Amino acid sequence: MATYDYDVIVVGGGAAGLTASGISANLGAKTMMVEAHRLGGDCTWTGCVPSKTLLKAGKVARQIREASQFGLIDSEPEINFQKVIRHVHKIREDIYKDADRPEIFEDMGIDVVFGTASFKDLHTLEIELKEGVSRTVSARYIFLATGSRTFIPKIEGLESSGYLTNESLFEINELPEELLIIGAGPLGVEMSQAFANLGSKVTVLEATDRIMPKDDPESEAILRKVLEEQGVTFETGVSITGISKENGKKVIRFQKDGSSREILGTDILVATGRTPNIESLDLDAAGIRYHAKGIPVNDSCRTNLRHIYAIGDVSDRYHLTHMAEHMAKVAVTKALVKIPMKMDMKHVPWVTFTHPEVGQVGASEEELKRKGKKFEIYRFPYSKIDRAAAENETDGQIKIFASKLTGKIYGASVVGAHAGELISEYAVAMCNGVTLRKLADTIHPYPSWGLGARRAADQWYIKNQSEWSVKWIKRIFGYRGEIPDYSDKDRII
Repeated sequence: MATYDYDVIVVGGGAAGLTASGISANLGAKTMMVEAHRLGGDCTWTGCVPSKTLLKAGKVARQIREASQFGLIDSEPEINFQKVIRHVHKIREDIYKDADRPEIFEDMGIDVVFGTASFKDLHTLEIELKEGVSRTVSARYIFLATGSRTFIPKIEGLESSGYLTNESLFEINELPEELLIIGAGPLGVEMSQAFANLGSKVTVLEATDRIMPKDDPESEAILRKVLEEQGVTFETGVSITGISKENGKKVIRFQKDGSSREILGTDILVATGRTPNIESLDLDAAGIRYHAKGIPVNDSCRTNLRHIYAIGDVSDRYHLTHMAEHMAKVAVTKALVKIPMKMDMKHVPWVTFTHPEVGQVGASEEELKRKGKKFEIYRFPYSKIDRAAAENETDGQIKIFASKLTGKIYGASVVGAHAGELISEYAVAMCNGVTLRKLADTIHPYPSWGLGARRAADQWYIKNQSEWSVKWIKRIFGYRGEIPDYSDKDRII
């Protein structure tokens, strides 16, 4: 067997890289982790953590404005945006110190190196260190976890006019007076609400005919209505033709419904998806296949080379932090222990953390119809969840796609408060074969949010009950009550 400097080299110190390094070291592998900037990656510094912190600040501001809904007195919050941003920075630093510091991983026996890695050959990497010198190292296994960055569309005038991305958004010190957001995916929609609640005038432009195009249309419609009521303007089905800067304002010109229009704002946020960080790796030197959307991998996250794996955003699979961690676990286990693990692609949940939240897991209604799958839809409104009523969070619904006969869950979509927690319950049920019947028979505490998941499952019993069966029961036992109206297909109990 050839001798290498390390058993494992992990390139990238974000969610995927940190997980892969930790598992490798825990399995007894001599491990190096190479990071070009700082540990924690996009999630800690420019993604999940700062965006959710800013969303929370905006939510609190709105609750102050609408305090009368809780029997208190409405007032206009005093927004000190510089203080808000300092709070965002503090939360990032706290999480970094608690979970991502180099010392944490060095204590595990991992060599943490800061620099930019590129391939020299199949097993060898050259690392350009921050001190301006280089270092050449080799490894038996290499895990690529370099992540992604904002995809910048080619729009005339965008570069010269200036714009924000998630990498610069949380470094600004002045609240945008008029924020124009290009893209109505999770980032664009979350930040539209955060900044609107903090006092910005916000307009979101989206090329497709609705916001959140990957989510359930009913969930999208409920969320859009709430955001519009909070002051966010959406322009969907648009084609941006150019951007310019005039009299201190930024002007976005676009086509919609066959006519030319324009909109002015003080700031532009580009939220148009992600592109993989592969340029500095020199993948050609090792013969690793790649394309514009990332590095292709099999279901065990292996590239076209048996000893090299791509995990997280740099692969062409998923751009989700929790999937980055899942991919790292699969890849390291497969490579180092030879256990034939594969990604679980049937039960991938995702959540947009607006208020209300939008969560989804498994197959969508459209996907099930396209595949010709027989299924029933079970809906349950948030207005019937007592905890939602107590907290005045009744905007939303639970929607489950399942087998009418067995109650097997094929997918679920939840829009409403704590949708992320509720969708997690369905993810656990699906992954472990728990049917709607078993979920309905499971005792949930009252008045919890989770009780909504059980009551939605109750609807499987309701829909499987028939008029003839009730008549049969009445006749046998001599009961004298009225028979429910079974002609009402939308009946919810």
